[in-house]
Amino acid sequence: MITDSFDNLTEEIIKVVKNSEAKKVDACILTFSHVILKFVLDNFKCEKLGDLFSSNGANPVYGFEYEDRYFAVYMSFVGASGCVADMEDTLQIIDTDKYVVFGGSGCLNKEIARGKVMIPTHAYRDEGTSYHYAPASDYITIKNSDVVAKFMETAGLPYVQGKTWTTDAVHRETKANFEKRKNEGCISVEMECSAVQAMCDFRGLNAYFFFTSGDLLDAPKWEERRQKNQIKHTQHDSGHFEIALELARYIAE
Repeated sequence: MITDSFDNLTEEIIKVVKNSEAKKVDACILTFSHVILKFVLDNFKCEKLGDLFSSNGANPVYGFEYEDRYFAVYMSFVGASGCVADMEDTLQIIDTDKYVVFGGSGCLNKEIARGKVMIPTHAYRDEGTSYHYAPASDYITIKNSDVVAKFMETAGLPYVQGKTWTTDAVHRETKANFEKRKNEGCISVEMECSAVQAMCDFRGLNAYFFFTSGDLLDAPKWEERRQKNQIKHTQHDSGHFEIALELARYIAE
């Protein structure tokens, strides 16, 4: 059973290796958006620090200075397993224990999440990756949720805290499962959070999550909630990167 996969007694076959000469950075920012990555490269003086390699090709990790701090940024794979593997591989390129993870998510409760940044408190483990990093459970606690909430208060940004539903199967978010998760207090659905948190707990890293609402599941019919080619108020909105950057500065101080 997948729920019996956690094994902390025997050796890993492919080991995660920390590089003693890796570039020291104050925090690393993950984006899932090629549009946002282009925005960063166009608007900040970035240097390439290294590459994350897979059969999809090389995925660069960049570094840049901001407000007397030095940060890393890269575009992550979408989905739990690829996202987690990328984060672990960054340990060969950068030296940090702080990762800001942000992106779009589906909204499960339009009454409380409308117009607000969503900050997960717990993540439902409807994916496979996390069961290799933590003992089986329905939910995993997002330990830096209150830190992110405190930042949003300081920055004067509207937010809501609640549970999130992490799933591998974007096309199998059924009505019955949606109702179960919503009744348990989930306000968002996405594909990485529970796995990233489990890996960070296992590796001694810190993740700081926030989501912006994309599509709306809490409706009689699925709503994408954006116009054709719309960027503003979507996961590709550069304003969301600016929030992530200020959050990175906040946790570095």
